[in-house]
Amino acid sequence: MKFTTQLIAAAITLAMTACSQNGGTKTNTGRTTGVNSTNIAVMACDASFENVMQQEIDVFEFINPNSTILSMYLDEAACIDSLVKGRAQLAVATRELTQSETNFLKQAGRAPHTTRIAVDAIALIVNKDNPLNELTMSELIDILDGKFTDWNQLRPSKLGTINLVFDHKGSSTVRYMRDSLLDGRQIEATVYAPGDNNAVFQAVKTNRSAIGVIGVSWISSDMSGADKSAEARAQNLDNEDITDLGFSDEIKVLRLRRDDSIDSYQPYQAYILDGKYPLYRSIYMINTGYSGTAAKSFYVFVTGWRGQKLILGTGVLPSTVRPRVVTLS
Repeated sequence: MKFTTQLIAAAITLAMTACSQNGGTKTNTGRTTGVNSTNIAVMACDASFENVMQQEIDVFEFINPNSTILSMYLDEAACIDSLVKGRAQLAVATRELTQSETNFLKQAGRAPHTTRIAVDAIALIVNKDNPLNELTMSELIDILDGKFTDWNQLRPSKLGTINLVFDHKGSSTVRYMRDSLLDGRQIEATVYAPGDNNAVFQAVKTNRSAIGVIGVSWISSDMSGADKSAEARAQNLDNEDITDLGFSDEIKVLRLRRDDSIDSYQPYQAYILDGKYPLYRSIYMINTGYSGTAAKSFYVFVTGWRGQKLILGTGVLPSTVRPRVVTLS
């Protein structure tokens, strides 16, 4: 269940008040159920992983109708800050907690448990009318460093200025590119940051000179499964995997080539798994909830086989890889 940050505290307060006043809801077995503080968990999730985690929430809440996960999709620093300051019991981020953050939570009686839940690829997308099909890693670095500012510097082209598009300047995607490719240097290219990942997709779709930097779940055709009902997705967990590994046909996904290789690759799951696709990062889930709470139950769900199978259907590589049948488009 997606809530804005401002509404989450109010929602929890109302739910707990209803529980204390009404004592929950009586079932025909005489057991008291209903919303209470252990039925509600707040999750702060890196916004680049929203497409994936919202599916996890929908199916979890369908299977566990008395539990509610209130989600905040934020930049990574805000996610960790929300967890440490007690505004959230769960966090999903591209880094683990530091030792000082871990010690702080332990001293507060909120010992964190962390599991890597997936490996996400960073995709580079361009407009369908862009003739470019691949980049080398050194060319990508030169774009980020501001050395290449015109498409004609890469290949003969009349597209003009390279418009580099990130979701927003404080995102984990920006941090990944800065820390992994630029050795911590600031990105010198002129960056357009429209605010979220869907806006990156739309900017590239409509701008012939744009190049977007985006998590792979936002461009995978597998994400068509997000349109299914939670019930349909829950039932599909018991079925054989048949997955279309294509990407959206509304944009072009560039192939990337390491400088010491003659082969280039797109961010398919198989190439993420064996490391042939060079831009990938781990996704971690951190839980501070106790046993018997919605936070702990959701953590167990996402890290278990059902949650991992849901991730498998999004184009992102789950941490626990299960055998499946695939069809290539």
